[in-house]
Amino acid sequence: MEGLKRTGCCFHVNLERSFRKFSSSTLSKSSTIRSWKKLSSRKDAAQGKESPVVCFGEILIDFVPNESGVSLAESSGFKKAPGGAPANVAVGIARLGGHSAFIGKVGEDEFGYMLADVLKENKVDNSGLCFDPNARTALSFVTLRPDGEREFMFYRNPSADMLLSETEIHEALIRKASIFHYGSISLIEEPCKSAHLAGMDIAKKAGCILSYDPNLRLALWPSAEAARNSIMDIWNQADIIKVSEEEVKFLIGSDDPIDNEVLLMKLFHSNLKLLLVTEGSAGCRYYTQMFQGRVPGFKVNAVDTTGAGDAFMAGFLKKLAGDPSLYRHEKKLKDALLFANACGAITVTEKGAIPALPTKEAVLEILSRAST
Repeated sequence: MEGLKRTGCCFHVNLERSFRKFSSSTLSKSSTIRSWKKLSSRKDAAQGKESPVVCFGEILIDFVPNESGVSLAESSGFKKAPGGAPANVAVGIARLGGHSAFIGKVGEDEFGYMLADVLKENKVDNSGLCFDPNARTALSFVTLRPDGEREFMFYRNPSADMLLSETEIHEALIRKASIFHYGSISLIEEPCKSAHLAGMDIAKKAGCILSYDPNLRLALWPSAEAARNSIMDIWNQADIIKVSEEEVKFLIGSDDPIDNEVLLMKLFHSNLKLLLVTEGSAGCRYYTQMFQGRVPGFKVNAVDTTGAGDAFMAGFLKKLAGDPSLYRHEKKLKDALLFANACGAITVTEKGAIPALPTKEAVLEILSRAST
Protein backbone atom coordinates (compact mmCIF):
# COMPACT_ATOMS: atom_id res chain seq x y z
CA MET A 1 0.00 0.00 0.00
CA GLU A 2 2.91 2.35 0.62
CA GLY A 3 3.87 2.15 -3.05
CA LEU A 4 0.35 3.12 -4.01
CA LYS A 5 0.44 6.15 -1.75
CA ARG A 6 3.65 7.40 -3.34
CA THR A 7 2.67 6.90 -6.95
CA GLY A 8 -1.12 6.80 -7.15
CA CYS A 9 -0.81 3.77 -9.44
CA CYS A 10 -3.40 1.12 -10.21
CA PHE A 11 -3.65 -2.22 -8.46
CA HIS A 12 -3.41 -4.00 -11.80
CA VAL A 13 0.01 -2.80 -13.00
CA ASN A 14 1.85 -5.93 -11.92
CA LEU A 15 -0.82 -8.25 -13.31
CA GLU A 16 -0.51 -7.26 -16.97
CA ARG A 17 2.35 -9.65 -17.73
CA SER A 18 0.51 -12.67 -16.37
CA PHE A 19 -2.54 -11.95 -18.54
CA ARG A 20 -0.67 -11.06 -21.74
CA LYS A 21 -0.77 -14.53 -23.28
CA PHE A 22 -4.51 -14.81 -22.61
CA SER A 23 -5.22 -11.38 -24.06
CA SER A 24 -3.23 -12.07 -27.22
CA SER A 25 -5.07 -15.29 -27.98
CA THR A 26 -8.44 -13.64 -27.35
CA LEU A 27 -7.73 -10.75 -29.70
CA SER A 28 -6.69 -13.07 -32.52
CA LYS A 29 -10.20 -14.49 -32.96
CA SER A 30 -12.41 -13.16 -35.72
CA SER A 31 -14.99 -10.56 -34.78
CA THR A 32 -17.85 -12.90 -35.72
CA ILE A 33 -16.76 -15.77 -33.48
CA ARG A 34 -15.80 -13.34 -30.69
CA SER A 35 -19.34 -12.22 -30.04
CA TRP A 36 -22.16 -13.82 -28.06
CA LYS A 37 -21.07 -17.42 -28.58
CA LYS A 38 -18.06 -17.13 -26.27
CA LEU A 39 -20.30 -16.45 -23.27
CA SER A 40 -21.57 -20.01 -22.99
CA SER A 41 -18.21 -21.69 -23.03
CA ARG A 42 -15.33 -19.50 -21.83
CA LYS A 43 -14.31 -19.84 -18.20
CA ASP A 44 -11.82 -17.96 -16.13
CA ALA A 45 -9.25 -20.71 -15.65
CA ALA A 46 -7.37 -18.80 -12.98
CA GLN A 47 -10.38 -18.60 -10.65
CA GLY A 48 -12.55 -21.48 -11.87
CA LYS A 49 -15.49 -19.17 -12.50
CA GLU A 50 -17.43 -17.82 -15.45
CA SER A 51 -15.89 -14.83 -17.18
CA PRO A 52 -16.70 -11.73 -15.13
CA VAL A 53 -19.05 -8.88 -15.83
CA VAL A 54 -16.73 -5.85 -15.84
CA CYS A 55 -18.31 -2.58 -14.72
CA PHE A 56 -16.62 0.68 -15.70
CA GLY A 57 -17.12 4.16 -14.26
CA GLU A 58 -17.68 6.00 -11.03
CA ILE A 59 -17.58 4.80 -7.45
CA LEU A 60 -18.32 7.26 -4.64
CA ILE A 61 -19.77 7.87 -1.20
CA ASP A 62 -23.47 8.76 -0.93
CA PHE A 63 -24.50 10.66 2.18
CA VAL A 64 -28.16 9.80 2.77
CA PRO A 65 -30.14 11.99 5.22
CA ASN A 66 -31.58 10.49 8.39
CA GLU A 67 -35.00 11.97 7.59
CA SER A 68 -37.06 12.02 4.41
CA GLY A 69 -38.83 15.12 3.16
CA VAL A 70 -36.32 17.66 4.50
CA SER A 71 -33.62 19.70 2.81
CA LEU A 72 -29.95 18.85 3.18
CA ALA A 73 -29.51 21.80 5.53
CA GLU A 74 -32.41 20.64 7.74
CA SER A 75 -31.29 17.04 8.08
CA SER A 76 -30.03 16.12 11.53
CA GLY A 77 -27.42 13.77 10.10
CA PHE A 78 -26.46 11.48 7.24
CA LYS A 79 -25.78 7.81 6.69
CA LYS A 80 -22.52 7.16 4.81
CA ALA A 81 -23.24 4.70 2.00
CA PRO A 82 -20.90 3.51 -0.78
CA GLY A 83 -22.39 3.96 -4.24
CA GLY A 84 -21.87 4.98 -7.85
CA ALA A 85 -24.00 3.25 -10.52
CA PRO A 86 -21.37 0.97 -12.14
CA ALA A 87 -19.98 0.01 -8.72
CA ASN A 88 -23.51 -0.74 -7.51
CA VAL A 89 -24.01 -3.12 -10.43
CA ALA A 90 -20.69 -4.86 -9.78
CA VAL A 91 -21.50 -5.40 -6.10
CA GLY A 92 -25.07 -6.40 -6.94
CA ILE A 93 -23.88 -9.16 -9.29
CA ALA A 94 -21.39 -10.48 -6.75
CA ARG A 95 -23.95 -10.42 -3.95
CA LEU A 96 -26.25 -12.54 -6.12
CA GLY A 97 -23.48 -15.11 -6.49
CA GLY A 98 -22.07 -13.90 -9.81
CA HIS A 99 -18.53 -12.96 -10.84
CA SER A 100 -17.88 -9.25 -11.35
CA ALA A 101 -15.04 -6.76 -11.56
CA PHE A 102 -14.80 -2.97 -11.38
CA ILE A 103 -12.64 -0.48 -13.27
CA GLY A 104 -12.48 3.10 -12.01
CA LYS A 105 -10.58 5.58 -9.87
CA VAL A 106 -10.77 6.90 -6.33
CA GLY A 107 -8.77 9.40 -4.35
CA GLU A 108 -5.79 8.36 -2.30
CA ASP A 109 -7.77 9.13 0.83
CA GLU A 110 -9.73 7.37 3.56
CA PHE A 111 -12.89 7.18 1.46
CA GLY A 112 -10.96 5.75 -1.48
CA TYR A 113 -9.44 2.99 0.63
CA MET A 114 -12.83 2.35 2.19
CA LEU A 115 -14.41 1.85 -1.24
CA ALA A 116 -11.62 -0.50 -2.30
CA ASP A 117 -12.36 -2.55 0.81
CA VAL A 118 -16.10 -2.50 0.11
CA LEU A 119 -15.50 -4.03 -3.31
CA LYS A 120 -13.18 -6.66 -1.89
CA GLU A 121 -15.49 -7.53 1.00
CA ASN A 122 -18.33 -8.05 -1.48
CA LYS A 123 -16.15 -10.37 -3.61
CA VAL A 124 -15.82 -7.91 -6.50
CA ASP A 125 -12.47 -8.05 -8.33
CA ASN A 126 -10.99 -4.61 -7.57
CA SER A 127 -7.73 -5.11 -9.49
CA GLY A 128 -8.88 -2.43 -11.98
CA LEU A 129 -9.29 0.23 -9.29
CA CYS A 130 -6.78 3.10 -9.34
CA PHE A 131 -5.81 5.65 -6.69
CA ASP A 132 -5.14 9.31 -7.46
CA PRO A 133 -2.86 11.18 -5.03
CA ASN A 134 -3.99 14.59 -6.30
CA ALA A 135 -7.79 14.32 -6.25
CA ARG A 136 -10.43 13.36 -3.73
CA THR A 137 -12.92 10.51 -3.89
CA ALA A 138 -16.29 11.71 -5.22
CA LEU A 139 -19.05 12.48 -2.71
CA SER A 140 -22.79 12.89 -3.19
CA PHE A 141 -25.40 14.21 -0.78
CA VAL A 142 -28.88 12.81 -1.39
CA THR A 143 -32.16 14.55 -0.56
CA LEU A 144 -35.00 12.09 0.02
CA ARG A 145 -38.60 13.06 -0.70
CA PRO A 146 -41.36 11.47 1.42
CA ASP A 147 -41.98 8.90 -1.36
CA GLY A 148 -38.34 7.79 -1.33
CA GLU A 149 -37.42 9.54 -4.59
CA ARG A 150 -34.25 11.60 -4.42
CA GLU A 151 -32.18 14.51 -5.67
CA PHE A 152 -28.38 14.73 -5.64
CA MET A 153 -25.76 17.32 -4.74
CA PHE A 154 -22.36 16.18 -6.04
CA TYR A 155 -18.87 17.10 -4.84
CA ARG A 156 -16.55 16.34 -7.78
CA ASN A 157 -14.60 19.38 -8.95
CA PRO A 158 -12.79 17.35 -10.16
CA SER A 159 -13.05 14.09 -8.29
CA ALA A 160 -10.70 11.19 -8.85
CA ASP A 161 -13.13 9.19 -10.98
CA MET A 162 -13.09 11.97 -13.60
CA LEU A 163 -9.30 11.66 -13.94
CA LEU A 164 -8.99 8.02 -14.97
CA SER A 165 -6.83 7.97 -18.11
CA GLU A 166 -6.70 5.58 -21.03
CA THR A 167 -3.25 4.33 -19.97
CA GLU A 168 -4.62 3.28 -16.57
CA ILE A 169 -7.27 0.91 -17.94
CA HIS A 170 -6.83 -2.71 -16.94
CA GLU A 171 -7.03 -4.09 -20.49
CA ALA A 172 -6.50 -7.73 -19.56
CA LEU A 173 -9.43 -7.59 -17.15
CA ILE A 174 -11.73 -6.38 -19.93
CA ARG A 175 -10.48 -8.95 -22.42
CA LYS A 176 -11.39 -11.85 -20.17
CA ALA A 177 -14.89 -10.45 -19.48
CA SER A 178 -18.19 -11.71 -20.83
CA ILE A 179 -20.03 -8.40 -20.40
CA PHE A 180 -18.74 -4.81 -20.27
CA HIS A 181 -21.18 -2.55 -18.43
CA TYR A 182 -21.01 1.26 -18.30
CA GLY A 183 -23.01 4.47 -17.89
CA SER A 184 -22.73 8.02 -19.19
CA ILE A 185 -21.28 9.99 -16.24
CA SER A 186 -17.78 8.90 -17.28
CA LEU A 187 -18.38 10.65 -20.63
CA ILE A 188 -18.72 14.14 -19.14
CA GLU A 189 -15.07 15.16 -18.78
CA GLU A 190 -11.63 14.25 -20.08
CA PRO A 191 -9.52 12.23 -19.55
CA CYS A 192 -12.18 9.81 -18.32
CA LYS A 193 -14.21 10.18 -21.52
CA SER A 194 -11.31 8.91 -23.63
CA ALA A 195 -10.71 6.10 -21.14
CA HIS A 196 -14.38 5.15 -21.37
CA LEU A 197 -14.32 5.04 -25.18
CA ALA A 198 -11.07 3.07 -25.15
CA GLY A 199 -12.58 0.56 -22.73
CA MET A 200 -15.59 0.08 -25.00
CA ASP A 201 -13.31 -0.46 -27.98
CA ILE A 202 -11.23 -3.07 -26.13
CA ALA A 203 -14.41 -4.83 -25.00
CA LYS A 204 -15.95 -4.83 -28.48
CA LYS A 205 -12.82 -6.30 -30.05
CA ALA A 206 -12.67 -8.95 -27.33
CA GLY A 207 -16.24 -10.05 -28.05
CA CYS A 208 -17.86 -8.74 -24.88
CA ILE A 209 -21.53 -7.85 -24.71
CA LEU A 210 -21.73 -4.06 -24.33
CA SER A 211 -24.29 -3.15 -21.67
CA TYR A 212 -25.30 0.51 -21.35
CA ASP A 213 -27.31 2.26 -18.63
CA PRO A 214 -27.12 6.03 -19.28
CA ASN A 215 -28.02 6.80 -15.63
CA LEU A 216 -28.78 10.44 -16.41
CA ARG A 217 -27.65 12.96 -13.78
CA LEU A 218 -28.46 16.20 -15.56
CA ALA A 219 -26.94 18.45 -12.87
CA LEU A 220 -23.46 17.11 -13.72
CA TRP A 221 -23.64 18.07 -17.39
CA PRO A 222 -22.89 21.56 -18.77
CA SER A 223 -26.30 21.53 -20.50
CA ALA A 224 -29.20 19.25 -21.35
CA GLU A 225 -28.13 19.33 -25.00
CA ALA A 226 -24.59 18.21 -24.10
CA ALA A 227 -26.01 15.34 -22.05
CA ARG A 228 -28.36 14.19 -24.79
CA ASN A 229 -25.70 14.40 -27.49
CA SER A 230 -23.04 12.53 -25.51
CA ILE A 231 -25.44 9.82 -24.37
CA MET A 232 -26.64 9.26 -27.92
CA ASP A 233 -23.15 9.42 -29.48
CA ILE A 234 -22.38 5.92 -28.19
CA TRP A 235 -25.95 4.60 -28.35
CA ASN A 236 -25.53 2.51 -31.49
CA GLN A 237 -22.55 0.61 -30.10
CA ALA A 238 -24.42 -1.08 -27.26
CA ASP A 239 -25.87 -4.59 -27.41
CA ILE A 240 -28.13 -4.03 -24.39
CA ILE A 241 -29.51 -0.72 -23.16
CA LYS A 242 -31.48 -0.03 -19.99
CA VAL A 243 -33.31 3.29 -19.52
CA SER A 244 -35.94 4.61 -17.14
CA GLU A 245 -39.22 6.17 -18.27
CA GLU A 246 -37.87 9.63 -17.41
CA GLU A 247 -34.71 9.03 -19.44
CA VAL A 248 -36.76 7.90 -22.45
CA LYS A 249 -38.76 11.13 -22.34
CA PHE A 250 -35.58 13.17 -22.03
CA LEU A 251 -33.86 11.41 -24.93
CA ILE A 252 -36.79 11.58 -27.34
CA GLY A 253 -37.67 15.13 -26.26
CA SER A 254 -41.27 14.51 -25.20
CA ASP A 255 -43.24 14.45 -21.94
CA ASP A 256 -46.03 12.41 -23.51
CA PRO A 257 -46.67 8.84 -22.34
CA ILE A 258 -44.24 6.47 -24.00
CA ASP A 259 -45.48 5.28 -27.38
CA ASN A 260 -43.92 2.00 -28.50
CA GLU A 261 -43.74 3.04 -32.13
CA VAL A 262 -41.96 6.32 -31.35
CA LEU A 263 -39.65 4.63 -28.86
CA LEU A 264 -38.59 1.95 -31.34
CA MET A 265 -38.09 4.47 -34.13
CA LYS A 266 -35.89 6.76 -32.03
CA LEU A 267 -34.08 4.44 -29.64
CA PHE A 268 -33.95 0.91 -31.09
CA HIS A 269 -30.95 0.72 -33.42
CA SER A 270 -30.38 -2.09 -35.93
CA ASN A 271 -27.67 -3.91 -33.94
CA LEU A 272 -29.42 -3.69 -30.56
CA LYS A 273 -30.20 -7.06 -29.00
CA LEU A 274 -32.36 -5.80 -26.14
CA LEU A 275 -33.84 -2.50 -24.97
CA LEU A 276 -35.18 -2.37 -21.41
CA VAL A 277 -37.36 0.42 -20.00
CA THR A 278 -37.82 0.39 -16.22
CA GLU A 279 -41.07 1.70 -14.77
CA GLY A 280 -40.45 1.62 -11.02
CA SER A 281 -42.91 -0.50 -9.05
CA ALA A 282 -44.89 -1.13 -12.25
CA GLY A 283 -42.06 -3.30 -13.58
CA CYS A 284 -40.35 -2.99 -16.93
CA ARG A 285 -40.84 -3.17 -20.68
CA TYR A 286 -38.64 -5.17 -23.01
CA TYR A 287 -37.99 -4.86 -26.74
CA THR A 288 -35.99 -7.23 -28.93
CA GLN A 289 -35.80 -7.69 -32.68
CA MET A 290 -38.32 -10.53 -32.37
CA PHE A 291 -40.78 -9.59 -29.63
CA GLN A 292 -41.74 -7.03 -27.00
CA GLY A 293 -43.73 -6.98 -23.78
CA ARG A 294 -43.93 -6.02 -20.11
CA VAL A 295 -43.01 -7.78 -16.87
CA PRO A 296 -44.80 -6.69 -13.67
CA GLY A 297 -42.98 -5.30 -10.67
CA PHE A 298 -43.45 -5.65 -6.91
CA LYS A 299 -45.28 -3.34 -4.53
CA VAL A 300 -43.08 -2.50 -1.54
CA ASN A 301 -42.72 0.30 0.98
CA ALA A 302 -40.14 2.57 -0.69
CA VAL A 303 -37.67 4.16 1.71
CA ASP A 304 -34.89 5.17 -0.70
CA THR A 305 -34.92 4.54 -4.46
CA THR A 306 -31.15 5.10 -4.79
CA GLY A 307 -29.63 2.12 -6.57
CA ALA A 308 -32.92 0.48 -7.61
CA GLY A 309 -32.11 0.62 -11.31
CA ASP A 310 -28.59 -0.66 -10.63
CA ALA A 311 -29.97 -3.58 -8.59
CA PHE A 312 -32.32 -4.35 -11.49
CA MET A 313 -29.39 -4.31 -13.91
CA ALA A 314 -27.27 -6.46 -11.61
CA GLY A 315 -30.03 -9.05 -11.43
CA PHE A 316 -30.47 -9.12 -15.17
CA LEU A 317 -26.76 -9.22 -16.04
CA LYS A 318 -26.22 -12.01 -13.51
CA LYS A 319 -28.83 -14.06 -15.39
CA LEU A 320 -27.46 -13.09 -18.80
CA ALA A 321 -23.90 -14.06 -17.88
CA GLY A 322 -25.18 -17.52 -17.02
CA ASP A 323 -27.37 -17.86 -20.12
CA PRO A 324 -26.30 -15.56 -22.97
CA SER A 325 -29.07 -16.75 -25.28
CA LEU A 326 -31.93 -15.73 -23.00
CA TYR A 327 -32.71 -12.55 -24.97
CA ARG A 328 -33.72 -14.82 -27.87
CA HIS A 329 -36.29 -16.75 -25.82
CA GLU A 330 -39.19 -14.72 -24.47
CA LYS A 331 -40.02 -17.04 -21.57
CA LYS A 332 -36.39 -17.07 -20.37
CA LEU A 333 -36.18 -13.29 -20.80
CA LYS A 334 -39.35 -12.68 -18.79
CA ASP A 335 -38.13 -14.93 -15.99
CA ALA A 336 -34.83 -13.05 -15.87
CA LEU A 337 -36.61 -9.69 -15.83
CA LEU A 338 -38.95 -10.79 -13.04
CA PHE A 339 -35.84 -11.70 -11.04
CA ALA A 340 -34.35 -8.27 -11.89
CA ASN A 341 -37.56 -6.49 -10.85
CA ALA A 342 -37.41 -8.28 -7.50
CA CYS A 343 -33.81 -7.10 -7.02
CA GLY A 344 -34.88 -3.49 -7.61
CA ALA A 345 -37.88 -3.78 -5.29
CA ILE A 346 -35.83 -5.11 -2.38
CA THR A 347 -33.24 -2.35 -2.76
CA VAL A 348 -35.73 0.51 -2.25
CA THR A 349 -36.74 -0.81 1.16
CA GLU A 350 -33.49 0.35 2.78
CA LYS A 351 -31.36 3.50 2.68
CA GLY A 352 -28.31 3.69 0.48
CA ALA A 353 -27.38 1.79 -2.68
CA ILE A 354 -24.73 -0.84 -1.95
CA PRO A 355 -25.91 -1.46 1.64
CA ALA A 356 -29.40 -2.29 0.33
CA LEU A 357 -28.46 -4.59 -2.57
CA PRO A 358 -30.05 -8.02 -2.12
CA THR A 359 -28.65 -11.52 -1.87
CA LYS A 360 -29.91 -14.31 -4.11
CA GLU A 361 -31.75 -15.82 -1.14
CA ALA A 362 -33.65 -12.57 -0.49
CA VAL A 363 -34.70 -12.37 -4.14
CA LEU A 364 -35.89 -15.98 -4.21
CA GLU A 365 -37.90 -15.32 -1.05
CA ILE A 366 -39.79 -12.38 -2.53
CA LEU A 367 -40.39 -14.34 -5.74
CA SER A 368 -41.72 -17.24 -3.70
CA ARG A 369 -44.08 -15.00 -1.74
CA ALA A 370 -45.35 -13.41 -4.95
CA SER A 371 -46.14 -16.79 -6.49
CA THR A 372 -48.33 -17.95 -3.61
